[in-house]
Amino acid sequence: MSAWFDETLHANLRQRLKIERVLYDSQSEHQRIVLFENALLGRVLTLDGVVQTTEGDEFIYHEMLTHLPILAHGQVRRVLVIGGGDGGMIEEALKHKSVEHVTLVEIDAQVIEFSRKYLGKICGQAFDDPRTQVVMADGVDYVAKCEDRYDLIVTDSTDPIGPGEVLFTEQYYAACKRCLTPGGILVTQNGVPFLQAAELRGTMGILRKLFTDASCYLATVPTYAGGPMAFGWASDNTALRATPQDVLEQRFAAAGIATGYYNPAVHRGAFALPGYVADLIDATPRTT
Repeated sequence: MSAWFDETLHANLRQRLKIERVLYDSQSEHQRIVLFENALLGRVLTLDGVVQTTEGDEFIYHEMLTHLPILAHGQVRRVLVIGGGDGGMIEEALKHKSVEHVTLVEIDAQVIEFSRKYLGKICGQAFDDPRTQVVMADGVDYVAKCEDRYDLIVTDSTDPIGPGEVLFTEQYYAACKRCLTPGGILVTQNGVPFLQAAELRGTMGILRKLFTDASCYLATVPTYAGGPMAFGWASDNTALRATPQDVLEQRFAAAGIATGYYNPAVHRGAFALPGYVADLIDATPRTT
């Protein structure tokens, strides 16, 4: 009988992935790390029993959290990634020659060591790129004390349980804003709204207190079951979310990046929200 991985993140819905072979199973200081192979998705990384990324569909998640804000902004030079120890986020950001520096802040050193060894298809050579700085620290502590400023901050967090819970607080988001350059962008991982409405509602409530423009955009990542995934968007430059498609196309062509999911049309369409998601956003008061 074949072994199966049961993800029980949601109370009323389960996801099962067939395990062809377990490659790694260890308890770090912060969480249990398990990596297994699946015939459809390739290598699957789980933390504390929750799927984090897979070789098969990681490109969707990582492309939409990097290329979309970078191309919307147009002048991103410095990027801060909180979390993302698998290296996929910095690998995508570094594809932009205009990006001069990327700081990765990861709380769990074992995740990075593990990713370099087992997830080369996801991180590539990103950890060895001279533009990359890796900081082993708690993300909340880092942004609270950081003196550097960034054009883009990406919160590549786990779900708001365990080590990732503090990355969904007003304290954290306010500190992120302090670390942004004027008109910079903060993007966040905010789960699947159909199943995690409270997560998105909570984040939007905070971001709308702090930023002039706060909303979300969507992408469908097969591994994250339950409908499209939401990514929080926040900036004090209200024009960036509405960057015209012809401008995006020019920037995308100039970047010369090959993508599997992102393109300028998808970029614009990602901000078109289904009714149930728009209702979550509209129910959040603006206090800025």
